[in-house]
Amino acid sequence: MATIIDGKALAAELKAEIRDAAAKLPRQPGLAVVLLGDDPASRKYMAGKERDCRECGFRSMEHRLPADTSEAALLDLIRQLNGDDDVDGILIQLPLPRHIRHRAVLDAVSPEKDVDGFHPVNVGRLASGDPLFVPCTPAAVMEILKKYGISPAGQRCVVVGRSDIVGKPMARLLLMADGTVTVCHSKTPDLGAVTREADILVTAAGRPGLVTGDMVKEGAVVIDVSTNWTPEGVWRGDVVFDDAAERASYITPVPGGVGPVTRAVLLKNLLQAAERRTQA
Repeated sequence: MATIIDGKALAAELKAEIRDAAAKLPRQPGLAVVLLGDDPASRKYMAGKERDCRECGFRSMEHRLPADTSEAALLDLIRQLNGDDDVDGILIQLPLPRHIRHRAVLDAVSPEKDVDGFHPVNVGRLASGDPLFVPCTPAAVMEILKKYGISPAGQRCVVVGRSDIVGKPMARLLLMADGTVTVCHSKTPDLGAVTREADILVTAAGRPGLVTGDMVKEGAVVIDVSTNWTPEGVWRGDVVFDDAAERASYITPVPGGVGPVTRAVLLKNLLQAAERRTQA
């Protein structure tokens, strides 16, 4: 039976370290959060970020906009936040409404305030092996592996999902940690044949129940990134938890696994941004 990874406990440890470091700064770090519309997953994540900021002594500045806000109005707000000295980090809550080009919006955020790590400059720095801000969810997975003494070095690592937000940066971070990495996606034939080879399996496909117990190698580390809101009104991951836990050595629950650590890593990025701006 697998050891269940306690993301909440790890997040609490990280936040304690962040709070102590932030207390030494000459001013409070400030995070501007922009949310359009009323997506339930986004609201849940945003509420968690607000709570985390309070716990760490950070300022959270919310900008809740109607779903029909124009792209021009959103870009104008971002320009204002880029020039605001009280703002160290800017977070645009995804997904955005369909009428707004998400790439244009993410590209408009200053790379120095891009605590989500989505700007092309930060993407390029990660790809070149010289990261500044790393996307929070993949960074959270690496924090979990580190905390539990799990090294990717020399291990077969399989990432299910190829998004710019999770899958691609996740693969890059595992490569940088000397893992041998395979990325799977919707066009991968016989997905189970690939996942059964994984010593470390990271799922980020956004499809509840995609990975069943028989698709997990005995003794594998299973990190389920996805939090899928089902029609039944519950959160489920990509992995069939109970079945996979019978075979895995370590496994993250959903919720309570990667999610809390992701929010803590966001604050770690914000602290880094504030420290850089304080020293400039």
